[in-house]
Amino acid sequence: MTANIEALIRTIPDFPKDGIQFKDITPLLADAAVFSEALKLMEENARELGVEAIVGIESRGFLFGVPLALSLGVPFVPARKPGKLPSKTVEVEYALEYGTDKLQMHADALEKGQRVLVVDDLLATGGTAQATVKLIEKVGAKPVGLSILIELSFLEGKARLGDVPVHAIVKY
Repeated sequence: MTANIEALIRTIPDFPKDGIQFKDITPLLADAAVFSEALKLMEENARELGVEAIVGIESRGFLFGVPLALSLGVPFVPARKPGKLPSKTVEVEYALEYGTDKLQMHADALEKGQRVLVVDDLLATGGTAQATVKLIEKVGAKPVGLSILIELSFLEGKARLGDVPVHAIVKY
């Protein structure tokens, strides 16, 4: 099953800058049957974890997180860049290669102790995923896993997540 998924992830050399081997998921998104296969694999993992809410990382995490939340019958919560959410937020600042960035989530989006799955398309160095885990913990909920389509394992992003298990469909 993962062979179908991997076949629809194309590598674009030198995008967005020289030396980067960008993993383009748009061919996978265009194939409803294979996209559905990927979502099923994510759903199986989420069910095993007893997930009670999904937090999707802006913006490609929304593509996987929303249908996954609907399928599981649990709430979807967006983790967004600053200034995008209209109500009271919590915020985490995190380090980038050159500088810092921030993520926000509505302060009342999750309940204390709620079992939360973080969803995104790709795990690289792990900074954004780590910041999302911190957001979840900041409101008293429990991050129980990270579900992603692609893990760039050579960048060792998983190491930044401590004991939060990572479920990746495709690894490079």
